[in-house]
Amino acid sequence: MAKKPWVYAVLLVAAGAVLGWFGKGLASSGMPLPGSEDDPLVTRAYVDAKLKMSVIELAPGDILKGYSGTQIILRSGKATVVDTELGGLCDSTQGVDLRNGDEVPANHLLLVPRDDGRGIKATSQVIVMVRGNFTIE
Repeated sequence: MAKKPWVYAVLLVAAGAVLGWFGKGLASSGMPLPGSEDDPLVTRAYVDAKLKMSVIELAPGDILKGYSGTQIILRSGKATVVDTELGGLCDSTQGVDLRNGDEVPANHLLLVPRDDGRGIKATSQVIVMVRGNFTIE
C-alpha cells in the first residue's frame, strides 16, 4: 500500500518546526552575532593601540595622575604615591594598597582604581611604563 502525499507534507512541516525551534534557541542564547554592533570587528592596529604600554620619563617633582584602570610600573628612579581620601594605588604584585607618601616599589604593577587624581610623584629622575590614560603635572 502506497503512502499518501499528505503524510510527507506533514512530516516536512513537523521537521521544519523542530529545526526552527532549535535555531531560535541558538539565536537567543545571549551570544552576539559576529560583526554586529554588540560584537564589532576591530583591526589589529586598534587592539595594539589599546594594549600599548608607553615609556614615560618624569623629572623630580612631576606628578603622573592616572584614570580608572591605568597601569603603572616604575622601571627606574624613586617615586612616592599620591592618593585621595578614597584610597591609594593598588599594588597588584604585593596585593596591598599603597597610600600617600609610600615609596613606589620598582617593577610592581600598580593599578589606579578611580578617576580621582591618584598617581605617583617623582622624587628623582624616573622612568615608568604606563598603560591607559594619564596626565603629567
